[in-house]
Amino acid sequence: MTLTHVRVMLEYFHPWTNAAGLYVASREGWYRDAGLDVELTVFDPQRGDTLEHLARGEVHLGVFPTNRLLVRSAAGQPLHAVASINHRGMETIQTVVGRGITRPRDLEGKRLALNPTPRGLAMVRHLVAVDGGDPDAVILVDSGYRELSADDIAAGEVDATFGGYWAWDALFAQIPGPERITWPVDEIGAPPYHSYLLGTGPAALAPDELAAFLSATERGYRTATEQPGLALEILDRVIPYFPRSILSRSLELIAPTWWHGDRWGEIRPDLMDPYTDWLAANAILPATFDWRQAVATPAGVQAVPR
Repeated sequence: MTLTHVRVMLEYFHPWTNAAGLYVASREGWYRDAGLDVELTVFDPQRGDTLEHLARGEVHLGVFPTNRLLVRSAAGQPLHAVASINHRGMETIQTVVGRGITRPRDLEGKRLALNPTPRGLAMVRHLVAVDGGDPDAVILVDSGYRELSADDIAAGEVDATFGGYWAWDALFAQIPGPERITWPVDEIGAPPYHSYLLGTGPAALAPDELAAFLSATERGYRTATEQPGLALEILDRVIPYFPRSILSRSLELIAPTWWHGDRWGEIRPDLMDPYTDWLAANAILPATFDWRQAVATPAGVQAVPR
């Protein structure tokens, strides 16, 4: 049997537990059974993020943040989501005990490290404002792509950080748990949203190939959820430089975000509508933008209501 080569690009600088379902499907041979030779890769940051690689037709499928897809779609780029990966926001505000920060509005007058993208800046301002604080009083520190940790806060580099994930970055801190403060953004006032979507660009697969890929991928995510031991064994071969205890805890935390009830891959209007409205209200998207133009409904996947 001749296999169709499919290049899939992940969302981060290296694989992490959010890709467990893809790696399980690959290792167990389910893509091959579907006639697909799937290559899982990560982006070259010197050449742009996953969406830039997708837009150039260098990969067939990619995983990417929802907001970045919507911005590029609004600019007319031929990029479309075909499935969701996560049904929650991943980001956090982190600090440590003793900094006088017990709620978001306490960030007034404090040094907050973040990658100051338009969306990141808007989110920080929003979270402080909805708690009754003055966003202009927060002292912003540009940390670029480097994610400062609770250990960096304890060392005095800053007073708090925005952006690290509660199911990943936050798990690596060495400072004892009782001394850390971690607030998932969707628990302190952020609009609901899909953190990551899976989508295509100009090098799209044929409809039957895409349907086969999605079916095998769903099976991979279901197995990673139900058999975390198997998923960890496979991840050990992909990212062996991370402690097994952290991978295990991360997988335990992130697996529930892959599902809406018993359904995988659903792109939900109840998450897309408020997030698009919020992005538009913060001038990140045009006020008239309809997120549905950035979504393609493959065969076998529930249609997005219009």
